[in-house]
Amino acid sequence: MPPRNPNSEKILDFVVNKGNGIKGLVDTGIETVPDLYILPIEERLLPNKILPYDSIPVIDVSNWDDPKVKESICDAAGKWGFFQIINHGVPLHVLDAVKEAAHRFFGLPYEERNKYWAGNSPTDTVTLKTSFVPQAEAVLEWKDYLSFRCSPRDLDSFPLWPPVCRDEVVDYMESAKSVIRKLLEVLLEGLKVKQIDKAREYTLMGSPIVNLMYYPHCPNPDFTAGVRPHSDISTLTVLLQDDNGGLYVRATENDSWIHVLPINGALVINIGDILQIMSNDRYKSIEHRVVANGSKDRVSVPIFVNPGPDAVFGPLPEVLESGEQPLYKEVVFSDYFKYFFSKKHDGKKSMDFARI
Repeated sequence: MPPRNPNSEKILDFVVNKGNGIKGLVDTGIETVPDLYILPIEERLLPNKILPYDSIPVIDVSNWDDPKVKESICDAAGKWGFFQIINHGVPLHVLDAVKEAAHRFFGLPYEERNKYWAGNSPTDTVTLKTSFVPQAEAVLEWKDYLSFRCSPRDLDSFPLWPPVCRDEVVDYMESAKSVIRKLLEVLLEGLKVKQIDKAREYTLMGSPIVNLMYYPHCPNPDFTAGVRPHSDISTLTVLLQDDNGGLYVRATENDSWIHVLPINGALVINIGDILQIMSNDRYKSIEHRVVANGSKDRVSVPIFVNPGPDAVFGPLPEVLESGEQPLYKEVVFSDYFKYFFSKKHDGKKSMDFARI
């Protein structure tokens, strides 16, 4: 990485090493975006790259057993990689409460937030971080996030989690479990998998992670990235966004992007790399990005439905049984996870790790 200028080094020290995050930097009253956060022009989301009339599918899942609902989900997973679901059964008050909890945590004084900063946290099941991988990024992302590991074993650490948000995180995760299970059943049925047994359940969803994502208002949001273009390494991701918008999904044509308009009570679902690999490219994990807001603090709450750390995944036998050639080798999830977090967000290049 090229050397940074002295001012960028100073900001990096304040934001990362001292654990203030981008929240702490914005709280100092900055009126312009520091160089450390300014994207090269060719990497910015310019207006001419946005398709104003396109949208991802919105699917009513009030009847999961309806063949048309199942078909809509599998079609969206194959064509778009993203869709929104409504009437999914997670209570609106649970969704509102976890968004409010995110604002509450990031509204805490520095001294309280910093207790959970990476390296300070009383448990490795909850960690406060900034950007993505600051040590590997020439330009940082305009976000902080509080990350919770939520496997049953990890929940033993619940008493050590921040009191201002821990109940809401667990309620959200517990309420979403049946939705996650239904989605996976439908998507795997579309791949000729008859049932999800315990071993396969661990491979699909053994180590879920819930993040409270915080994008403080930005003086020049067009210059920065809340999150750079990337695909998720999850099996699938269930995202709750607030009403500020800012999530963009890569369209099927050229370098163009579709804004995912917020729908109150909806959940945004996207296919992760793991499910693209398991489906041998029938389902698509699609690049997406986030743009910060010029006047409001944006929060979102993704659940990354990940395999267990030592789970081995590759194209499913059911997908290959007709003689189709695998496009990917078998990989241990923890190896894929470490590779993803060893570098900046860089589109879909992580999938090369598993590609034959």
